[in-house]
Amino acid sequence: MSQTTAFEVRSLYRSLLRQGRQFAAYNFREYAKRRTRDAFREHSTETDGRRVQELVQKGLKELQVLKRQTVVSQFFQLDRLVVEGGKTGKQKGNEGGIVRQKDVGWD
Repeated sequence: MSQTTAFEVRSLYRSLLRQGRQFAAYNFREYAKRRTRDAFREHSTETDGRRVQELVQKGLKELQVLKRQTVVSQFFQLDRLVVEGGKTGKQKGNEGGIVRQKDVGWD
């Protein structure tokens, strides 16, 4: 693989991962990351220049789809899952304990 092609492939990989992080929903973010990594691992041993260019073109189309879908996902945001958020709430005590400000769940 030529130097230019290797740079393009790495750039495409980073762009796909970066764009996948823009999804509002956790599951879509994880799916985009997993799909990108799996696709690049699957084709990592590809040596045919023509096939590599076809795969890069396919990746660019996927990047355009991701860009469109991340914009759409911003319109339909839901509450974040527990695994997504960091520490939120008011700090009480000296040990940095965090308490939720509002209850989320069944009443």
